[in-house]
Amino acid sequence: MFETLQDGLSGALRSLRGQGKLSESNMRDGLKLVEKSLLEADVSFPVVQTFMGRVSEKALGDRVLKSLNPSEQIVGIVHQELINLMGPVDHSLHLLGTSDVTVLMMCGLQGSGKTTTCGKLGRLLVENGRRPLLVAADLQRPAAIDQLHVLGEQIEIPVFSDRAEKDPVVVCKAAVKEAKKLQADVVILDTAGRLHVDDELMGQLERIDRQCHPHQVYLVVDGMTGQDAVNSAKAFNDALELDGVVMTKLDGDARGGAALSVKQVTGVPIKFVGTGEHLDALEEFHPDRMAGRILGQGDILSLVEKAQREFDQDEMVAQEERMRKGEFTLEDFKKQLGQIKRLGPMQKVMGMIPGMSGMADAMGDADPEQDMKRVFGIIDSMTAEERRQPSKIIDQSRRRRIAAGAGVEPNEVNDLVKQFDAMAQMMTQMAGKGMRERMKMVKEMQATMANPNGQLSRKKQTTGKRLTPQERAKLKKHREKELRRRKRQGRGK
Repeated sequence: MFETLQDGLSGALRSLRGQGKLSESNMRDGLKLVEKSLLEADVSFPVVQTFMGRVSEKALGDRVLKSLNPSEQIVGIVHQELINLMGPVDHSLHLLGTSDVTVLMMCGLQGSGKTTTCGKLGRLLVENGRRPLLVAADLQRPAAIDQLHVLGEQIEIPVFSDRAEKDPVVVCKAAVKEAKKLQADVVILDTAGRLHVDDELMGQLERIDRQCHPHQVYLVVDGMTGQDAVNSAKAFNDALELDGVVMTKLDGDARGGAALSVKQVTGVPIKFVGTGEHLDALEEFHPDRMAGRILGQGDILSLVEKAQREFDQDEMVAQEERMRKGEFTLEDFKKQLGQIKRLGPMQKVMGMIPGMSGMADAMGDADPEQDMKRVFGIIDSMTAEERRQPSKIIDQSRRRRIAAGAGVEPNEVNDLVKQFDAMAQMMTQMAGKGMRERMKMVKEMQATMANPNGQLSRKKQTTGKRLTPQERAKLKKHREKELRRRKRQGRGK
């Protein structure tokens, strides 16, 4: 997500840092690179002009040019203006009391992920103690009705539909009456979509809006479509007066332009973002956190919130207590990896940790997901005693047996045991420490890691710079050479 924009802005700001003493001349050159990055990320041209006008006005002022660290001031200005561009956002759905029925109308073009978003929103409401009813009001596409029923079954939410009725207004009115009978307190209308905005679609949605009086109207837009998403949002808002936008598919190759443009162009804030196909992949949109991600500063708050939802808290408390006593085994390590895996793809998780977005990029062709599977396979091939005391009892014969069971080379088992010993020592030291101290220890561990598999060197980790294509090619060649050497060693044994 936002890779094009993140790379471009990071490069532009890095060029400013490398200028030494900044002048008005080289400041303007750097700001032109910022502008180019925004345009390449498909941000609306009028939005770019407005944004750059604000940034330039502040960046070229005497206060910045004469400051001790002007490049850092620039980063702060760009960060704040990105927040201003996308916010503020009110995440409340403005629901009525549980004794009344709140009607939420969802609209959007076909393929935007509207029906799936209805299911995600329903799941979110259930988690917050509400009783939603999903309504299949998309009568143009019979498959949409079936899809909504399947989603309803998955999240155990009732779905109202009438396959014989041709008028969606009649279906929506009947659904509100049915909600009162079922004691549902929120009705989510999944309205019809089209391949593009047309008069028939808008006329139908306006009739539902006038006759069913939804309390909130939300537009679901596909973040992959760039400026088309912004244009459709403007058209829908002109017809319906939207209360918010849900942007989907931000886990894909979205360049980020739509997310930066939609609020400025329509005046309607992005309330939620879809970050995956699963029904729990709906997040509140926080402009400040998103600005941090775009500038490569991570998003540790969102990561912590997701961890609190996904992690088994009782197990975490038990592990913390064992670590306080100096007990940390490979079984504990495997459980922790399993918990981390629930947060999503490792590249995404690393991108949310401050200072690690560059590390994820510099890993090149390395596949963290595949590496984790290999680690699980090695641990699963051990006996319970070997997991408890790997460095003490795993000798050469045990190494060969474990390697055969996991389908790896014996030296990989040895590497895992050595890495685990270092990690176990650090984990026991972390027990009882605060988040700030833990993050510091993690960064220190990254800085002192060896570089046998083409990971970041100490210099690269401390500077936080991305590797050049030439450096990546060199590291890839080094990895291949190291792999051949290890295979020769394995055959020699």
